[in-house]
Order: sequence, then structure tokens, then C-alpha cells
Amino acid sequence: MARQAGKEDPTIDTDTAAFADSLRDTLRSWWGFDTLRPLQAEAIAAAAGGRDSLVVLPTGGGKSLCYQLPPLLDETTDIVISPLVSLMKDQVDALEAIGYPAAAIHAGLSLDQRRRVYDRLRAGDLRLLFTAPERLFNTGLLDTLTAVGVSRINIDEAHCISQWGHDFRPEYRQLAAVRERFPQASVHAFTATATPRVRDDIAAQMHLREPETLVGVFDRPNLTYRVVPRTDKTRQTLEILGRHAGEASIVYCISRRETEELAARLTAAGLLAHPYHAGLEATQRHRTQEAFAKETLDVVVATVAFGMGIDRSNVRLVLHTALPKSLEAYQQETGRAGRDGLAAECVLLYSAADVFSWESLIRRGMDATELEADEAERLIESQLTHLHQMRRYAQAARCRHAALSEYFGQSYEPTSCGGCDICLGETQNLSDSHITAQKIISCVARVGERFGVRHLSEVLRGARTAAIDRHGHHRLSTYGLLADLDQRTCENLVHQLLDQDYLSRSSGDRPVVTLNARSWEVLRNERDVTLLEPRLKKTVRAKSDADDWEGVDRDLFERLRKWRRTIADQRGKPAWTIVDDKALRSIAREKPTSPAALLRCRGIGEKRLADHGAAILDIITSSP
Repeated sequence: MARQAGKEDPTIDTDTAAFADSLRDTLRSWWGFDTLRPLQAEAIAAAAGGRDSLVVLPTGGGKSLCYQLPPLLDETTDIVISPLVSLMKDQVDALEAIGYPAAAIHAGLSLDQRRRVYDRLRAGDLRLLFTAPERLFNTGLLDTLTAVGVSRINIDEAHCISQWGHDFRPEYRQLAAVRERFPQASVHAFTATATPRVRDDIAAQMHLREPETLVGVFDRPNLTYRVVPRTDKTRQTLEILGRHAGEASIVYCISRRETEELAARLTAAGLLAHPYHAGLEATQRHRTQEAFAKETLDVVVATVAFGMGIDRSNVRLVLHTALPKSLEAYQQETGRAGRDGLAAECVLLYSAADVFSWESLIRRGMDATELEADEAERLIESQLTHLHQMRRYAQAARCRHAALSEYFGQSYEPTSCGGCDICLGETQNLSDSHITAQKIISCVARVGERFGVRHLSEVLRGARTAAIDRHGHHRLSTYGLLADLDQRTCENLVHQLLDQDYLSRSSGDRPVVTLNARSWEVLRNERDVTLLEPRLKKTVRAKSDADDWEGVDRDLFERLRKWRRTIADQRGKPAWTIVDDKALRSIAREKPTSPAALLRCRGIGEKRLADHGAAILDIITSSP
């Protein structure tokens, strides 16, 4: 039976050897793991000890285990508040696959299904109950939980609480009332993306009591980041997807129309690709999501509405065909890749036009609100700041892993990550960077620091537009100095100078390019400039990808994948919940021939051994 809050102290002594032994035994028996990931032990100890916590771990860092394991140790009933039904369902499916007593209450349940969950809850048979904030407050669920007793309140995707976060949801603000309803319960906030400002806001909004604040390393070393100048979206997308044939890939677009058009073009080229966006019928979205989860569909072309609702662990590619609106959003969306810890690729097709598109969308979106002018302008400036931080990342000539780590307030020690286009040598410095920079900066001065990037680039290229004729800019000494470049390349170089603070840019609807102190230092040859040539050399294979496959029998791995898909179809569950890719690679590497040896493979616990051990061993022994 679940212990009732306030009637019995649910905390346990987390400093004893007995606790460590119990933790290790539970981990091995239920999940088939021998070791925890960084900060998981500390988060579990805080929860088991009844202390509040704020846990920030990168996607794939194992946040869910931090709230799944504690109720098993002390046989309590805990709740998990999650923003999306699909997230809850995926987690419950994965837990049920190992025999874990968990359930979710959401609008998709029938009356009979909901009644059975309530019966299990009242009987104390559940260790975890998942629900959304709306259902928690708008039904009688809180009253039932009060009668049952709740030991821990776990808030998933906790950045939704903060107005400074990238995905603020007003309904999450109500969660402070849950703390008042269960004063004896500890509260645990979990997120993958939170700057120091967002972390402070989460702690304040949820009234966390001296929380154990655990911030993991934001860097995802198994991900290879690439930024590629966008020239031909369809051709480039096909080329990149070709590197991941037969593997799970998510392709992100900004608009609904773009997802449908690109999916149609990919399908016409022979790929099975489905669009996904909020404007599609619910049944169509559900079919696409189910097919992706069951591994009968590997390519989804989607808006960001697809991001948070997917928990497939073996996504090997996340491709953005346009600039995301913030680095927080980018970290969250690329976080769908490589959740199993194996190598994955994240590619961004970038064009300066994306910035203008987002600026227009942001302003139009704010015009549709009923906010006061001052408040609307403050929010616009905040969103534009996020956008231009994303742009600087895309155009910077520096390590992608270092740039992301430092944005989230962490230093990055390696001098070369070996996992991004910059450090793999896939980009190339412009041979005459300094002279080109001087030409651009001189042109800014010649046009009187009164024009934007587009007009400036047109002057440098020697274009004959109505604006150039009207202002007489075709008579300037800098007119046509970069006539050998196309418009997109020229704008890219101007933006690189802006990103490196060799030029400045005004704010407002029509920003103009201006000079600053560093501009004059470049003109006087007191400061050197390095610009990237906006093209991609041959793609290099990242070391982490080769390491993940070392010693793996690929034929055996594919046979195991095929078997897994069959079992998943029979059970109507996502394929990765049966046995994940990392476990399959471990099996295909070790080739165990006995139950005891199979149990030593990563990810094979007692429940999976009992359910699937004989079938797996048959596949291994029947291999040619």
C-alpha cells in the first residue's frame, strides 16, 4: 500500500551502504543496468530523502529514471506532471514492458479505462501516476490523491513554468497550488533546457524549499552538429537523409505548408516520408506518430509541434531546414536525436532570410494579442534577442559544442570536439577574409551607416536596383567590389562580421548596419578577421559513430531489429520499448549463448530476460 503523506515519514536514510545496495539491485533487476549516469544518484538520493530538487539534465541524460526509481525503493505513490499525452503514453509503455506498476490519466482514456486506473490508485498498486496539469485541477483527481497520499510531486518539462523559458505554458503556473495541497510531499522539477535565469524562476514559482539543485553537463558528445548554407532545400535534404537510410530521422520546417510540400517531394524521390503539424486531422497525426514509434516509418517532416511528443530513443538524424527561433528551442529539438547515447547527427540548413521571416512572424504574432503596447514590445525584444543568439550560433566560425555549452553557462574544455563541422574541418576559411572584411566595412561607411544588410550586399555586388539608383550608390567607390559573389553569399559574410562584432546593427523594424570601434581597427589593419567560406567540404564521419559500431555484427543487429518490430506490432507498443538499440548492439557485439550471459548485456533485466530471452538466444544461435 502507498504511504499517506503526513501519517508516516516516507524518507529513507540515503547515506547508508544498505541504500546503495538497494539502489544497485533495483537498477539491475528492473532496468538491466549496472551503473547510473552523472547526477542520477544524487537526484535519486534527494527524492528518496524527501528533499526538494531542481534537476537539469540534457535530453538523453536519464531524467525519467530519477523519478521512476525512488517509489520502488520505498513503495510509495508518486505523481508525474507532464505536458503531452504522447509523452505519458510512451513512458507508461516503456515501464509496463519491464513490469513497472505505472499508469496515466488523460483525455484519451475511455470511462472504463479511467475507472481501472483509479481503482489501482486507491488500492496502492501504482508507483507512478502520470497526468497533465489541466486534468489535475479540472477533475476530482486531486481529491483522490489527497485520500491516497502522495510522497513526491515530479514536474517534467519544468521550463514550461517560467515566462523566461522558450516554451512557457500558463497552466503550469497553477502547479504551485499542488505544493499547498500536499505540504508534506517533496517537489522535483526536471528539464533539459534551462538557463540560470529560468532555473531561478522555476524554484521561485514552485516555492521549492532549499532544493537540491543538480545541473548536468549540457554537452551531448554523441551528437555531431553541422550548419550548412541552404542552397537547394530538397536536394540537400535528400543528400543528408541518404546518410541515414533505414534510420529514424526528423526533418523540421517552420510552416505547415513547407512540411507538406517537402514530404511530398521526398516521397516523389522514393523515400517514405509523412508530414506532421498541428493543422492535420488528429487521426492523421496519431497514425504518423504511431508509425514512427513502431518503426514502420522512419522519416517525419514536421513543425516543432512534433518535437516534445516523441520519445523514440534511436533517432539518428534531426535536420532543421530553417533556423530555429532560439538556442533553447534548438537544444530541445536536437535533443530528440541520440537519446540512447549512440551517435546521431544534427544538421541545420541556414539562410539569412530565416531571420527576417522569424522577425516578421514574431511581430505579427504579437499584433494579434491583447497585450499593452509596453508589454508587447518587451516580449518582442526578448524573442528577437533569442532569435539573434541563434543566428550568431549558426554563423559563428567556432566549435558548435563549445558555443552551446557556454550559452547555458558552462565552460567547454576540449580544444577540438571532433563532433562538429568546424572541428572536423568541413568548413573553409575565406582566403582573402581580411580584405573582404575591409571592403564590406568601407561600404557601410560609404552608404552613411543608413542601410540594412540586403541593400549593403546589393551595392557590394554591383546590382542595379531602384534604391541604388535613387541614392546614387552605383557611383560609390565600393560599388561592385564583390561582384563575383551571389546575394546569399554576400549577406552571409556581412552577418559573419555582425556576429563577430566587427559591425553593429540597430534595433527596430528596419535595422541598419553601423560601424563600431572594432570596425575602424579592421580598416587600420590593427585587427585580423577570419571569415568562413559559405560552403561545405566533404562530410567527415565522427569518431563517436565509428566507436558505437565497433565489434557489432551488423547482420545480427538487423535480424534483432526485425524481430523487435514484429513483437512491437503484436503488442501495439513502440518498438524501442521492447529492447532499445543500445541493448541490441550490445547483444550483437557480445553474442551471448546462455540466459546468464544475456543478462550481463546492457539493458537486459530480469523481466526482459523472462519475456524475450529465449527468442533472442534462438536468433543468435541460428545466425549463419
